[in-house]
Amino acid sequence: MMSTPGTHGRVPAPLRGLPDGFERAAIIDPAAIRHNVETIASYVSPAKLMVAVKADGYGHGAVTAARAAVEAGADWIGVAHVTEALALREAGIEVPVLAWLHTSQTDFAEAITQNIDIGISGWELEEVAAAASALQTPAHVHLKIDTGLGRNGCTVAEWPELVARAAEHQDRGLLSVVGIFTHLAVADEPDRRETDEQLEVYQAALKVAEEAGLSVSLRHVANTPAAFSRPDAHFDMVRVGVGVYGQSPFADRTAEDLGLRPAMELRTRVANVKRVPSGQGISYGLTHRVDRPTALALIPLGYGDGVPRIAVHAPVQISGRTYQSVGRVAMDQFVVDLGDPDTEVQVGDEVVLFGGDSGISAADWGRAAQTINYEIITRIGGRVPRLVADSSGPASAAEPGQAKAGRTADAVVGLPGAGSLEEDSP
Repeated sequence: MMSTPGTHGRVPAPLRGLPDGFERAAIIDPAAIRHNVETIASYVSPAKLMVAVKADGYGHGAVTAARAAVEAGADWIGVAHVTEALALREAGIEVPVLAWLHTSQTDFAEAITQNIDIGISGWELEEVAAAASALQTPAHVHLKIDTGLGRNGCTVAEWPELVARAAEHQDRGLLSVVGIFTHLAVADEPDRRETDEQLEVYQAALKVAEEAGLSVSLRHVANTPAAFSRPDAHFDMVRVGVGVYGQSPFADRTAEDLGLRPAMELRTRVANVKRVPSGQGISYGLTHRVDRPTALALIPLGYGDGVPRIAVHAPVQISGRTYQSVGRVAMDQFVVDLGDPDTEVQVGDEVVLFGGDSGISAADWGRAAQTINYEIITRIGGRVPRLVADSSGPASAAEPGQAKAGRTADAVVGLPGAGSLEEDSP
């Protein structure tokens, strides 16, 4: 364990600004995750709640997100890959976990050994059954039907054969078919007919499975947008992702509209300030030139840190005032026009890209980059430390995660001046 500076142990929260020694950080608030889990659970009750923490908890730290979700009452945790699920088990997450995206190299035997439920789209069934037979331990599986999204999931044409084979393996004691699920394509656009069509296909698939002798305890379809807008898709459980992290899945409804609180704040410090004349070109390609004398601030985050290169006129806040980026985002940095050659902005001043009390959202950056808030929060790279600061009170113990550039550890931090920052090394 490394601690810089001060003493070990729990420290006060919430965090206001970057602690000494940190040039940049994504500040993660588990209290916001807990609030969002509780809010969504209230929408979908009595359905159970599965919280997706794939892609390192949408960039927030998978273990941090999973622990907060479980503390708030999540029934299940969902991940894409078995490797993600195994990491959660190693970190002490004991609730049911489902992994659904596999390759020929997926370790199904270890998944069974670690009591991880396995999503089955087709080809995996025989490999999972073989692993279960070798272990003499039944695998818990969820069968996935492709109702129209066109990614993984069994096709409608092959579904009768899949459920028949699954029933046979279950009769032999190799499998326990726990659930049947699918994924919605356009639930974030509630007026589109395709969601109704997908639900019709899903209902038909359930009937085929029942006729094959399968009786499952968990039917799950709804994602975050369907949790809010399609109660007919809730069934026995909903699987929620982006909403848990305080992001709206809708183009016309904000997180605040949905009662959600963003759980990530991205901060850094001004790396340079300089005065330039009218006509000064900015960054590669000189795609922007200033039209008056001004001052420029250099922001030490770039596409190497996950800031989208395509972003144009993206907002940042410095000392309580909002500015816009100008010119192309580079690998390590981008430029902000401060608008006044006599600016009071100085090297070392804190910069908020989004989150916190800035009034700037990940969705704002998504619009600037012609993408969605999901991508903005998930793509923040490993060079940006994740600092865990629980706004509800004392911070919890640190987890293995990301504390310094190039490492994968989370740090637990407290108020500036508290003299304590705790981080665990893997």
